[in-house]
Amino acid sequence: METVEMNSVSLKRPHSEDDLDEIKRRKISENSKTGTGQSIETGTEQSDKSLLEDTKNEVIPNEEGEEQEDEELEDSDEDGDSESFADMMKHGLTESDVGITKFVSSHKGFSGILKERYSDFVVHEIGKDGRVSHLDDFSVPVDDEDPSEETFTVLSDDDKQRLEELQLLKNKETSVAIEVIEDTKEKRTVIHQAVKSLFPGLETKTEDRDGKKYIIAYHAAGKKALANPRKHSWPKSRGSYCHFVLYKENKDTMDAINVLSKFLRVKPNIFSYMGTKDKRAITVQEIAVLRITAQRLAHLNKCLMNFKLGNFSYKNHPLKLGELQGNHFTVVLRNITGTDDQIEQAMHSLREIGFINYYGMQRFGTTAVPTYQIGRAILQNNWNEVMDLILKPRPGAEKGYLVKCREEWAKTRDPAAALKKLPVKRCVEGQLLRGLLKYGMKNIISAFGIIPRNNRLMYIHSYQSYVWNNMVSKRIEEYGLRAVPGDLTLKGATAVHIEEGDVDNYTIHDVVMPLPGFDVIYPKHKIGEAYKEMLVADNLDINNMRHKIRDYSLSGAYRKIIIRPQNVNWEVVAYDDPKIPLFTTDLDKLEGKPLPVLPTDGKFRALKMEFSLPPSTYATMAIREVLKMDTSIKNQTQLNTTWLR
Repeated sequence: METVEMNSVSLKRPHSEDDLDEIKRRKISENSKTGTGQSIETGTEQSDKSLLEDTKNEVIPNEEGEEQEDEELEDSDEDGDSESFADMMKHGLTESDVGITKFVSSHKGFSGILKERYSDFVVHEIGKDGRVSHLDDFSVPVDDEDPSEETFTVLSDDDKQRLEELQLLKNKETSVAIEVIEDTKEKRTVIHQAVKSLFPGLETKTEDRDGKKYIIAYHAAGKKALANPRKHSWPKSRGSYCHFVLYKENKDTMDAINVLSKFLRVKPNIFSYMGTKDKRAITVQEIAVLRITAQRLAHLNKCLMNFKLGNFSYKNHPLKLGELQGNHFTVVLRNITGTDDQIEQAMHSLREIGFINYYGMQRFGTTAVPTYQIGRAILQNNWNEVMDLILKPRPGAEKGYLVKCREEWAKTRDPAAALKKLPVKRCVEGQLLRGLLKYGMKNIISAFGIIPRNNRLMYIHSYQSYVWNNMVSKRIEEYGLRAVPGDLTLKGATAVHIEEGDVDNYTIHDVVMPLPGFDVIYPKHKIGEAYKEMLVADNLDINNMRHKIRDYSLSGAYRKIIIRPQNVNWEVVAYDDPKIPLFTTDLDKLEGKPLPVLPTDGKFRALKMEFSLPPSTYATMAIREVLKMDTSIKNQTQLNTTWLR
């Protein structure tokens, strides 16, 4: 088997601003699936083994903001910068910047458009039992304990607003009075049920005032009762967790959970899941929530954009991060230029050999300051550098308010002044500035600690990934696609070196390489020394990866260098209209929408491909191997600009 360098070109069709505005307005239920034609940037999971060891299924805000108001602020931000997006992305990363340089197959690359429509990239989670998650049932389990449908409509919008403010202790009122207009016992019962089920933590009672009946809502146990599931109202015979399938479009998992918790008026930490799914795709995965009825969840289908919930069931256990077997991908590459022979060679190679298990570009950020640089500074205990890298002005594509915030910081070094420039305070920059305001400029460690733990760990895991990518490229450059003495392989969970006498018993698919840490061993050949040299160049000691702050001590992990996808299938189809779907989604099937009839000899050709990958592997790296192209936003944007000329 031969390794080759990358040398090919991609072609993509950009959308007009009108198209993008329409995309922002669409709802899944209307099934308007035109996407943004964004560059390839979707992996399977956003965590690796070391991340799974260090995280406890926390739901944290995304850097883009954790609630809808923040996202709307970001989307509406228009500063009219003279620099085009293509010009700004000249400052971004390319694959070679993060060690992604090799291919395993020898076929000639070809070009194609990925994600011309959101429905061209669909991810289905594979559970620990091997079952692929599908949304195929909107029915709600019948339960005599469930409130009536009227529960969800009996309260006016004004009532709901006042009750929410009371629930969240946003005003000085100690109770809310709701007049019973049509006074019957049944009507009062429905209002009692509505308040208690829609606003956990509130209790109700009936009072007579001036000859009229009122339902009085109040806090039974102060702040401690806020959003806590009501134990006494949950039937003992019913499992404590409602499991459901979440179908979502253009939202990552944590953003989706933040939206669900907001609409349900509960805290996000009562939700659990097996893996986080990326934003720019249609994804289907299982979610569990503590003591929220299927009826309440199903009601969200009427009011939420970009989500559908179904396949409800009650169980006695939550879901745990990392329990999944992987993900199944259905991908359409449109307007492909490869010959039938090229496509066959590429797909046969993907099925038989696989692809290099690189960490994808989304692991390293999209601006001129890569996340791995911040991670390296954390490991070096260089906290002034950490602060500077996060807050300093940078070239490239960013929201206007972030640019102003950075400029203010560079000019004044005043956290309060810089913070005033941020309408969105939940971004990492806002969180760090709040920390500096609270703890002072001489206690950056504590200030940085205000950032949610998962976000902080993201930086050091990015550095580990950066090292791993570079070392794997060196390993393949030096030894090719065969196992050699000194390589590492796993025996159970333990890594062992491959000895000279046993080398014929192993293939490249058995070889693993370590992410640097205090609890791993390194190859016994040139690459082992290369690890040490790379860390020495970064002022780090490979033999001392423990940090004085426990959270930042890296134990390390092992990762296969070649992944061979399972269930690989493909088909080349012809089409004329770039906007028509080329396969049906779960939602299409539920709504009975047929697949359009495709011409036998259309103007364009598309490659439809399906494959399954284990957790912590990146679908973009599999697609990169097929097309032989750079998957970075920088490269994709420059190619688009060239194509437009």
